[in-house]
Amino acid sequence: MLVLSRKHGEKFKIGDDVMITIVKIDNNSVRIGIEAPGDVTIKRFELIEADLRNLLATAAA
Repeated sequence: MLVLSRKHGEKFKIGDDVMITIVKIDNNSVRIGIEAPGDVTIKRFELIEADLRNLLATAAA
């Protein structure tokens, strides 16, 4: 895992097409902006976990 320290307004790239910008930093949270091509799927990990749990529950039934 790569861990970066960034300040408000700073950016970094993932690959050639994905740009991440630090938009806001609060007490316990960081707000990021993601610029990516339309064919790149961006999904929060907790939603991926929920989808997997639902799929497993459906398969068990």
